Amino acid sequence: MAESEKVNDENQTLPQKPRLPIGFMQKLLITHWRSLLLLFVGIYLPLQIFGLLALEVRYNEGGFPWDLPILLTIHSIAQPHLDVFAVMLTKFGSFWIVLPILSAIALILLLQRRWRSLTYLLITATGSAIINRTGKEFWHRVRPDLWNSVAPEFDYSFPSGHAMTSMTLIAILVILTWDSIWCWLTVILGSLYILTIGWTRLYLGVHFPSDIVAGWMVAIAWAMGVSLIIRPLSKSANIISQKPMSETKLLPQEQQLLNNE
Repeated sequence: MAESEKVNDENQTLPQKPRLPIGFMQKLLITHWRSLLLLFVGIYLPLQIFGLLALEVRYNEGGFPWDLPILLTIHSIAQPHLDVFAVMLTKFGSFWIVLPILSAIALILLLQRRWRSLTYLLITATGSAIINRTGKEFWHRVRPDLWNSVAPEFDYSFPSGHAMTSMTLIAILVILTWDSIWCWLTVILGSLYILTIGWTRLYLGVHFPSDIVAGWMVAIAWAMGVSLIIRPLSKSANIISQKPMSETKLLPQEQQLLNNE
């Protein structure tokens, strides 16, 4: 008995071989793979695409070789009744049409005491508008002038305000309805809405295709980035589910940061 205890004591004193971090890394990746994928697809890729577009617009006045062919192809189907249709539809991507929709959603969140989701909506919508206006003034890209548009625009074109506004609206709705059956409906109908608004801007000849793509990308990156900070999805906090406590109270790590200030 004494010998076995002595052996155990000797084993305990022997230096342990350092464990390789592979197992820990594997568990960490398994635990957070969804968040990492979301970070890559929702933020990195959109920002990378937007950055490439922005650099080309900044340093090459000729734009992209695919801009003009796409515009001319879409314009080849132009007809008077389509003109009326496009002018009517494009208004639904305007900030002044989307603003009342966002205001109604904000009122619902206010009445439901969903402070976290309300904060997310306000920051995302306001930030998107500021980013778009700043981008237009920074890049100074002149709008296409290939034909006389039935709905001309006179400010700068990059990135597209209608594309950013429509994508921001749908991104907010998707995040606020996450983990509910309404999320998939929002994705399907929202995709049709976003593509329709993009088509109207090209059909009317007031944007290059690269303007539209840039608007989409920066809106996705901004909406996703804000959601990772504000975390409106904490404990399945969607707009139609039972309100979690995290909607009206700070998370532990947020409270700790506040106490450290």
